[in-house]
Amino acid sequence: MPFTATGLPGLLIYEPKVFGDHRGYFFESYNANTFQAEGIDYNFVQDNQARSTYGVLRGLHYQLEPYAQTKLIRVLEGRIIDVVVDIRTGSPTYGKSFTIELNADNKLQLLVPKGFAHGYAVISDTAEVMYKCDNFYQKGSEGGIIFNDPALGIDWGIDLKDAVVSEKDLILPKLADITHNFVFNS
Repeated sequence: MPFTATGLPGLLIYEPKVFGDHRGYFFESYNANTFQAEGIDYNFVQDNQARSTYGVLRGLHYQLEPYAQTKLIRVLEGRIIDVVVDIRTGSPTYGKSFTIELNADNKLQLLVPKGFAHGYAVISDTAEVMYKCDNFYQKGSEGGIIFNDPALGIDWGIDLKDAVVSEKDLILPKLADITHNFVFNS
């Protein structure tokens, strides 16, 4: 089975089958049939790609319903610490975070369903990150959590005094102060 549960309901690690030989490697980074065979059925409508240097920290971001996004995240080059926080009211893991290293070598991907805040920090000289979304970006529905909220205690894999963070992300609220409209459905 190419999917591994993370302990946060709905949050899955996807490990594609990689075929390698003396020429290099080949793998299907996404195949709808593979996902559907496991009962995972999303209609991805937008691909995003970002290139960043060491210490860049993006997040923690989400979009409110009805514009919430499920994301399938992978790293094309370099290494990141990828972080999600469950913000679904009524979830048994509300306010819990999950952290994983995604990199170009391990080719792991993280399937982040709606109702999670998401972010990452670059831990290599550079990193190129690509992610699929099942809904379009809507600026007016943006939300987020400050990356250094002590209630979350996230280890971003970098010294936070060296973090390169956007002005917008520096003024995000703590988890206790966020506004969202996500409800956990078991």
